[in-house]
Amino acid sequence: MRSIPCLGLWLLAGAAFAAEPARPNFLFILADDLGYGDVRANNPESKIATPHLDSLAAEGLRFTDAHSSSGVCSPSRYHLLTGRYNWRTRLQSGVLDGYSPPLIASGRLTVAEFLRQQGYTTAGIGKWHLGLTWALPANAAAGSKADGWNVDYTRPIAHGPTTRGFDTYFGIAASLDMPPYVFIENDRTAGLPTTNKTWIRKGPAHADFEAEKVLLAFTTRAVDFIGQQAGAGKPFFLYLPLNSPHTPILPTPAWRGKSGLNAYADFVMQTDASVGEVLRALDRAGLATNTLVIFTSDNGCSPSANFAELAAKGHHPSGPLRGMKADIFDGGHRVPFLVRWPASVRAGTTSDQLIGLGDFMATCAEVLDTKLPATAAEDSVSFLPALLGQDRAPLREALVHHSINGSFAIRQGRWKLELCADSGGWSAPKPGTPAAKGLPPIQLYDLTAEIGEQKNLQAEHPEVVAQLTKLLERYIADGRSTPGPPQTNDMVVKWVKP
Repeated sequence: MRSIPCLGLWLLAGAAFAAEPARPNFLFILADDLGYGDVRANNPESKIATPHLDSLAAEGLRFTDAHSSSGVCSPSRYHLLTGRYNWRTRLQSGVLDGYSPPLIASGRLTVAEFLRQQGYTTAGIGKWHLGLTWALPANAAAGSKADGWNVDYTRPIAHGPTTRGFDTYFGIAASLDMPPYVFIENDRTAGLPTTNKTWIRKGPAHADFEAEKVLLAFTTRAVDFIGQQAGAGKPFFLYLPLNSPHTPILPTPAWRGKSGLNAYADFVMQTDASVGEVLRALDRAGLATNTLVIFTSDNGCSPSANFAELAAKGHHPSGPLRGMKADIFDGGHRVPFLVRWPASVRAGTTSDQLIGLGDFMATCAEVLDTKLPATAAEDSVSFLPALLGQDRAPLREALVHHSINGSFAIRQGRWKLELCADSGGWSAPKPGTPAAKGLPPIQLYDLTAEIGEQKNLQAEHPEVVAQLTKLLERYIADGRSTPGPPQTNDMVVKWVKP
């Protein structure tokens, strides 16, 4: 195993210096719909107090140019757990629901399975949103699809998290505004749905399931899991995808009104406090020093946060970025990304390396000095050199972005090429609107000159347009964007929309 620099912390603590320090634990906390500008460490003008996230940034490294692979969540979660772009699968646009079939193929290596193969205890606690195979009654008609009350909830769930690398799982099937409203424990529901409830969408629910208690349940489970790992004798990977601050925006009574802004801001503060509880659990267990903690978000802030109301009070969830959740603009997919690993990462540092959530898998492999199979993590690039302060050049050749309607963008260095005339999502100019129809069919922005994506330079720089288009074509044709043998996409990728 390659030795990881410890920056003298072991010596400062009076411990004997080890040539090969113990393998780190990995804790990956994924917020749901948290904007880049909601975290004060990212945006000093933020009006939302996020003390625990700010402390996490101060104690480690903050990436300023980190991205989810999509402006919405199911595709980004696929990229995170597999190291492969979502648009190589059947999910070419939109998201899954609570009854969708599995998106991660049975033979696809996930970061959880990879770490389990390396001797890690792996646990998932939180929102899954990557599809499940629900059992149907024996008398269900051939070809029937799960859609709610036609599910046999007494039978095990197939092809869920515990078949994709997690030793244990506790969470919900999809977003908290998607039925079924019931917790899942490993491969079974924690109790049976016996009634209907509505949180934006109506569907089967367990009688005791209440949306505002879900974040507390996830936090409690995570704290308990970490406590159980103290003295366990083997490293762990905890994947903690929170339900907040996604809709339904339901801060508990203790947090309502705390922000002085609106319910969304209150919910962000409660999310920050939950992160603080999990980090304190690491301290109590004596595991903080050699646990690599990552906090980020699955995409940008949703318009459900009420941008106009927040702006009137001086807060902008996307900070200086254009757009919001669902968009091809950076407000849709540039996300907070904080890393703390006291054993190896210098506190109070920042990095402007271009990275994606899916880079976590290659990073874990490099930390463990282990090679990934050529058929896995085809779009994952390790950011370990940035963590150790050893990067002297860009780590990535380029990064591909995707919006809710399937529009593509590719980013290389200062340039970002967007293969659509519009936002590709929910902000103006919306796809199909008169305003969008009068615009050039592609957009090219120099993000070094202006991060807000306002001046379209596609006419001035046709050579950049051609270069980036050719690069994207190669990534699609090769089935991968990293070195290695070509792979096959799951379906034909239509990268130019009609």
